[in-house]
Amino acid sequence: MALRWRISALVAAAACAVAAAVGVLVHEFSRNRELSQARESARVTLDRAAVTYTRTGEVQGSGAALDAPGLPGDLRDLVEQGRRGTEFTTGPAGPAMWAARPAGSRVLSVRVDLTTTMRDIGALDASIVVAGLITTAVVLPLGVLTAGRMSRRLRTAAGTARRIAAGDLDARIAAGPRPRDEIADISTAVDTMAGALQKRLLGEQRFTADVAHELRTPLMGLVTAAELLPEGEAAGYVRDRVRVLGTLVEELLEISRLDAGVEHADMSPCPVGPLVREVVARSGPATTVVGADETADTDGDADGDAGAATVRTDSRRLERILTNLVVNAHRHGRAPVVVTVSGDGRTVTVRDHGPGYPRTLLDDGPQRFRTGARERGTGHGLGLTIALGQAHVIGATLEFGDAPDGGALATLRLPAVPPPAGADPAGPAER
Repeated sequence: MALRWRISALVAAAACAVAAAVGVLVHEFSRNRELSQARESARVTLDRAAVTYTRTGEVQGSGAALDAPGLPGDLRDLVEQGRRGTEFTTGPAGPAMWAARPAGSRVLSVRVDLTTTMRDIGALDASIVVAGLITTAVVLPLGVLTAGRMSRRLRTAAGTARRIAAGDLDARIAAGPRPRDEIADISTAVDTMAGALQKRLLGEQRFTADVAHELRTPLMGLVTAAELLPEGEAAGYVRDRVRVLGTLVEELLEISRLDAGVEHADMSPCPVGPLVREVVARSGPATTVVGADETADTDGDADGDAGAATVRTDSRRLERILTNLVVNAHRHGRAPVVVTVSGDGRTVTVRDHGPGYPRTLLDDGPQRFRTGARERGTGHGLGLTIALGQAHVIGATLEFGDAPDGGALATLRLPAVPPPAGADPAGPAER
């Protein structure tokens, strides 16, 4: 049940409880007061009648009666014991207060009729019920209105927090200052947290971009120096490390562009099947392409045109995504690596037969400079981060999971309607 209706139900229950409690208290107070007054009146009348009976031997005109036939049995027994008392009854003759005492060998009693009094108390009870219903009818809408405003403010705060968690660090609740307002305090705290988080992430992004740019100049010098080294094992090792460093710098620059949101998709028709086979052909013989109806090996031979469907997307970025996924599967998983293209070409999966993705990646998404599990091998953690960022640029979704029978499974889903060229896409998960 939503908070709004919980608060409304609580307000209605509280109003009904208060009305019921007030009604019970007023009813009991009024009834006890009327009975007390009737008891006192009966006693006074009885005492006067006793004096008259003692003097004249008659009770006519005194309001009392001798051996009244309607006298309650308990009260009669009390009088026979030589005592006097009172009793309230609600017999066929209506509610009444009785008072009785001994009068020689007889019983002298007084009956005070309370029919009108009890009717008045019943009318008072009905008035209290009506007043309680009216009060509830007035208070409940006010409670619903107040609860609705509170619920809307909390939903706004929750929605803003979800937007921040999804990467929109510019999202703010912008609640005005309200003294002694807990919801406003929560909203201000969320905005403060978002601002601090944004400042910190932007600082990290600028640092990454600055480092990558600063490394390019000395890297060019290293490339030139490595080419001038005489041939040999040491020279080959140096050139290999320089190439690795150059790839790392280019990946850092690409990530900095994705973080800055300056990457835009260049949409055009793209045959997915041939593009997938071209990517797979560069990855090695341990990769298999499975199309809609048939299987093609990495040499390009197939019984038909697997995944021949054409979609509108950015082919260069799609190739970058698939290349990173296939390279990651070979580097951190085990052969065979299977790339599957759906019949409409909009879904591509890359699956290896290794230990699967680490739990941290499945829970939090790819993280730069973190591979997450020793059994997945070593690396910079940039390939999947770039793939996810480029998927956002072309409006696709990239999901990571584990296959039911083991192995890592990456699923790329291209949109049915791609984003317009030049649109400002959402950044990668780290934004």
